[in-house]
Amino acid sequence: MNSLLKASLLFVCAYSLQAQVKQTSIPRVDQMPDMPSHFEIIDYNKLSHDFNTVVFDFNAKGKHWPIVWMDKSQKNFPQDVVGMYTAMGDVRQGPNNNKGMFHEALASMGATYGATLVGIDKTKDRGHNYVAMLKNYFNSETGWDIMMNNTCPEVALLGGGYGRDWWYDVYPNVMFFAIYEKYPNEPGLEQMARKIADKFYEADKILNGNYDYSFFDYGKMQPMKNNICAQPDAAAGHAWVLYSAYKKFGDKKYLDGAISALNALQAQPVNPTYELLMPFGAYLAARINAEQGKTYDIDKMLAWSFDGTAICREGWGVLVGNWNGYDISGTVGSTVDRGGYGFLMNTYDMAWPIVPMARYDQRYANAIGKWMLNAANASKFFYPQYMPDEHETIPELADAGKNVIAYEGIIKRSNMDQYQHVKAPVAQGDGPLWVPGQNPPESQLSVYGSGHVGIFGSIIKKTDVEGILQLDLLATDSFHDKAYPSYLYYNPHGDTKTITIKTRKGKKVDLYDTVSGKFIAKNVRSSAKVSIPAKGSAVIVMVPTKGKVTHSGSKMLVNNVVVDYNAQK
Repeated sequence: MNSLLKASLLFVCAYSLQAQVKQTSIPRVDQMPDMPSHFEIIDYNKLSHDFNTVVFDFNAKGKHWPIVWMDKSQKNFPQDVVGMYTAMGDVRQGPNNNKGMFHEALASMGATYGATLVGIDKTKDRGHNYVAMLKNYFNSETGWDIMMNNTCPEVALLGGGYGRDWWYDVYPNVMFFAIYEKYPNEPGLEQMARKIADKFYEADKILNGNYDYSFFDYGKMQPMKNNICAQPDAAAGHAWVLYSAYKKFGDKKYLDGAISALNALQAQPVNPTYELLMPFGAYLAARINAEQGKTYDIDKMLAWSFDGTAICREGWGVLVGNWNGYDISGTVGSTVDRGGYGFLMNTYDMAWPIVPMARYDQRYANAIGKWMLNAANASKFFYPQYMPDEHETIPELADAGKNVIAYEGIIKRSNMDQYQHVKAPVAQGDGPLWVPGQNPPESQLSVYGSGHVGIFGSIIKKTDVEGILQLDLLATDSFHDKAYPSYLYYNPHGDTKTITIKTRKGKKVDLYDTVSGKFIAKNVRSSAKVSIPAKGSAVIVMVPTKGKVTHSGSKMLVNNVVVDYNAQK
């Protein structure tokens, strides 16, 4: 061992156990096991690549394949657009049903974003530009001028809540902005992004702090109520889109709009969680506190995201439980429906905003690390190849998914009569309930949920110590300021563990830990050994060796790039 590495190791051991930033718990996460049962972290990155290869194949063979087709209706934009099944074999979809027009942005955008996150260029994937095709979801023909879950009203009533169910209208715009960040030079996207941001800004002004509506009509520019309960967590989606627009375009009105929407969210008297948007509010609270000097109540927003205390969408949050020896803790969905019903897409998508939170407020490093360990372990059970047959509703048919399509959910007791004999945890999906008597059993396999696997694939990497994951804090931190490689490591074990942290070749770096508030290794050329305390964490930032350290308020910077937003001087 050379003397430089020895010195590095001594430096690490001297400081890595002295955490200066007191950790803040998430009570729901405290209830989860330190090391969940049936422990195995699958290779989500490989699974992401496999999904893209297998699903985006117009010549795929097999029952219910191919899963993609070309919709030639050219709604909203003069080009053909790829359609993707929501669930396998859904009788409403495909090229021969409903003129080929019924497909969801949640599927196409999710799969495009997921693939992009793991390094696949979706502007030139086997001869197709899938990013350009997303422009057809920009509903210009309706006058809404935002991204929507379908391309047109003619098919919208067949499925999800197009134009009547707020989260379905807001979330495609969240996904669009994340994709736009990755493809800033794709023709037409900038104009759409500005139009969306302007619509959301004007909508927030009209709402004036009151988001207690079922949806917002972005054509007539007025809030609406219907039989769907109010969804005030739409404010989180508005805020995220507007802050993204501010970071991209620099127009202060977007910052004002983001703060206005976040104020409306924080002012809610009860948990406003409805579907996927609340965690974006928690993330944004932490980020705006760090970047803009605000004091949003992060604890409250995290509790709303995790605890299952939602009023309208009763029990919506993060599941905790061991069902017949299987830990399903960390999955996201209903904590009360038939004992609990976790969904794959919701679990993947919650990691998108929650993981990068640790960059902006390292007090939550332990809680985020522990949740992700549980979520990463439990999420494999959605996939037939990892769930024992006796816990699946259709084990004899599940090969139809070709090892890349997972069940939509995991439920404690099935909501379908024919599967009452299956013991918890039950891997299943709601597809057969969407079109009773017509959708095949295989429609329990969720294409649109499985397409979001790239979120996990881009974030999660195993280390050389079982149970300690490397979580990439920049992978899904959309429109972040310039930053150095940043990773969260959480040790679930009862004793200190030493892991090997590999750095990018060719450059020497210093390792700074925002949890301890110290440099823990210097002049690292390829790797370093770092000790992580028992049930503790490190947030490691790889900064240039011999960089100039400066402070600005609570921020510590290296070469004018923020490394620690909450530095202890």
